[in-house]
Amino acid sequence: MPSTTRREFRDLLKPGAALLLPGVANALAARVAADIGFGAAYITGAGIANTHLGIPDNGLVTLTELTDHVAAIRDVFPGPLMADADTGFGNALNMQRTIKALERAGADAIQIEDQVFPKRCGHFEGKEVIPAAEMVSKIKAAVDARTDADLLIVARTDAIAVEGFNAAMDRAHAFREAGADVGFVEAPTLPEQIAAIGRLPWPQLANIVIGGKTPELPNEKFQELGFAGVLYANTALQAAVLGMQRALLHLRQHGSMAGGTDLLATFAERQRLVDFAGFQDMERKYK
Repeated sequence: MPSTTRREFRDLLKPGAALLLPGVANALAARVAADIGFGAAYITGAGIANTHLGIPDNGLVTLTELTDHVAAIRDVFPGPLMADADTGFGNALNMQRTIKALERAGADAIQIEDQVFPKRCGHFEGKEVIPAAEMVSKIKAAVDARTDADLLIVARTDAIAVEGFNAAMDRAHAFREAGADVGFVEAPTLPEQIAAIGRLPWPQLANIVIGGKTPELPNEKFQELGFAGVLYANTALQAAVLGMQRALLHLRQHGSMAGGTDLLATFAERQRLVDFAGFQDMERKYK
């Protein structure tokens, strides 16, 4: 599957496509995204930190934890997957190990960034970035580490908040020259910045965090501006948090779910999403 989905991802992520990439933090979220009809998805590092460890996106998720999540999501999601690999978990040598591990786990694209390790969410304050030359070396190491030439290397810069917009654009060009397939200039705040990023002549991502720094635009506008993909990394997660809060608040206030079952997916729907019938069929087959 990965070889086929990697080629598919390359074909999908073309300038002007503005491919919607919902964030999935675990295999259940990936099943929901696929069931809704999304053909590709983004494995969100922030989502894994929030759901798996219950902590902020501050760089404490390990490579092993990330790889386990990618493998589990790959098992249930049929389409292309982009994995958020943060800073690659260290220097250029760490980066090579990260790329190899995530490629084996089934990632079709791997996003890496130029923050100081440990990183923090791209829409937090207080970010720091490594020297551009160091990130160039890490990108070259990532490109050399992949065994499948169709695996996409996505290079993100967080330099807008640290060094300014022009410096971030200079980094984007340098990262492309180092071999990155897809660009990702994180957290622009002004319409003219978004437009300038979209005009870069290779595939670019926009990252929409509801409540974050980048204003949301209609998808048609992102297409017009030339973006290849648009990440909604936290939409499913934020919706899930609100859903849990509403249902559990009802339970806490009323002592039962009577009168509140409209806040829940049905038992049958839950089993359908996780393919209970398919597992029953396998049980019968192998008895």
